[in-house]
Amino acid sequence: MKECKRDLLERLTKLGFDIAENEIFTSLTAIRNLREQKQVQPLLLVDKKALPDFTGIATDDPIAVVVGLAPEHFHYEMMNEEFRLILDGTPLIAIHKARYFKKKNGLALGPGPFVAGLEYAMDTKATVVEKSGKTFFLEALRGTSCAPEEAVMIGDDCRDDDSGAQDVGVRGILVRTGKY
Repeated sequence: MKECKRDLLERLTKLGFDIAENEIFTSLTAIRNLREQKQVQPLLLVDKKALPDFTGIATDDPIAVVVGLAPEHFHYEMMNEEFRLILDGTPLIAIHKARYFKKKNGLALGPGPFVAGLEYAMDTKATVVEKSGKTFFLEALRGTSCAPEEAVMIGDDCRDDDSGAQDVGVRGILVRTGKY
C-alpha cells in the first residue's frame, strides 16, 4: 500500500533516518503537485489513510478522476461513475499502475488493472505519475538544492521503484517489505 507521509516518516525514523516530513516526496506528493498545476478538483479514489495528504483540496465537483490504491473503491458502481466522468471529458490520472501489492494474506490486485480497464473502455491513456518514470524523480528534485546523486529512493519493488531512480542518477535502496 502506498503510504501517507506521516506513516512513511514514522517507519523511516524507526530505521534510523533523520528526516523531516517535507523532505519526503511520494507518489501522493506528485499527484498533489500535478493537481495544483492543472487546477483540477479530483474524484479521489485513494485509501482513506492517504486522504490526509490531500487536506484542503475540494472534491465536491470533480473534474479529474485520480486513481490510486483503493480496493474499497474498485467495484462496479464506482468504476462506472469514473467511466461516466471520463466519458464527459474528465481526465484520468493514475497515481501508479502497479500490477499487484502484498497484503497480509498474500498478493492482491493493484490499481493498474483497474486503470487499464478504464483506458480500454475509453480508448484513452491515463496520465500516470509513478516512480518508474524519470519525470517523477525530476519533479521530486525540482525546487531543492539536491543533485540526483545526493538523493535516495527507498522502495520495495525493483521494477516500479528503482528503475526510474537509476535512470536519473538517484541511488535506490530496496527494502524487504511489501511485495519484495
